[in-house]
Amino acid sequence: MKIAALLVLLPLAAAAVEYPDALPGRPLAFPADEGSHPDYRTEWWYVTGWLETSGHQPLGFQVTFFRTRPGIAEDNPSEFAARQILIAHAAVSDPAIGHLWHDERIARAGFGLAQAKTGATDVWIDDWKLTGDGSTLSTEVTGSDFGFRLRLERTQAPLPEGEAGYSRKGPDPRSASGYYSIPQLAVSGSVVRHGASTPVTGRAWLDHEWSSAYLDSQASGWDWIGINLADGGAVMAFRIRDKAGAQRWAGATFRHADGRIETYPPQAIEFIPGRIWTSPRTAIRYPVEWEMHFGPSRLSLTPLQDDQESDTRRTTGAIYWEGAVRARGAGTADGRGYLELTGYGSPLKLP
Repeated sequence: MKIAALLVLLPLAAAAVEYPDALPGRPLAFPADEGSHPDYRTEWWYVTGWLETSGHQPLGFQVTFFRTRPGIAEDNPSEFAARQILIAHAAVSDPAIGHLWHDERIARAGFGLAQAKTGATDVWIDDWKLTGDGSTLSTEVTGSDFGFRLRLERTQAPLPEGEAGYSRKGPDPRSASGYYSIPQLAVSGSVVRHGASTPVTGRAWLDHEWSSAYLDSQASGWDWIGINLADGGAVMAFRIRDKAGAQRWAGATFRHADGRIETYPPQAIEFIPGRIWTSPRTAIRYPVEWEMHFGPSRLSLTPLQDDQESDTRRTTGAIYWEGAVRARGAGTADGRGYLELTGYGSPLKLP
């Protein structure tokens, strides 16, 4: 799940452009589906995780690459035509400073400066990149006052979300995405803050989604979690909120430590907000503690730090909360992962 529903240059898409729908019955194909799906309107590769320094200091990190097809003058032969737009967000959650290290990038694809390739994970903007060779992912980010260089080794097979990779996002079956995750990535590398490099290890999670109609007109935002459980299991869950804040749709997948996969329909999923944190910069109120129910299982979520708000108005026009959380389980093991909260300041303005 990601904030890609807001992506760039939104009102300008030409009505004549026909974007394909994410449809059921299309099996995921690897490694092809790890690469770009350029015909679809929006797409993102989203990596989040917990890190630990040699001094046992916990850190969270996230890096997301978005691709959007704006549908503007696609018959223009110029190499400068913006047929595909690339955006990247990156952040480190650092309890020592109490707020995010954050930066962002945006560029049109082409000229060797920005690209999302088909057939394999290979997406970059300038010196920011996410690449994969089928068994290992690598990401590198150099921000204004922080950065990281991380190696992400697969320990598990991809996890198809929804119905074999077709993930409904609302009552209309066309409101959907192609969607898989890769949980339990083993992380090694380094994080740079104020010019000082620190070795780190940890666990991470990859989400990859592509869609042309991510949310319907009645949706205002979503809440999402991706949790790596301590026993090797994994939980993804989300709910789509309507304009009154009620649950409009939901989905969840639980891969047990023994490899069994259970999926849950909307009526079996409940997100119960707890403690509220108010941003000192935007005055937006976010529920940063949660009880999350899926079938007979329960997770209690608490944040690594309260202030994990991302202001990405320069690239997506959005402000949202995305941060590292601890999970205590009932019916599952405990775990660590990420929580994303969108549409709390104002409803998402969809393309």
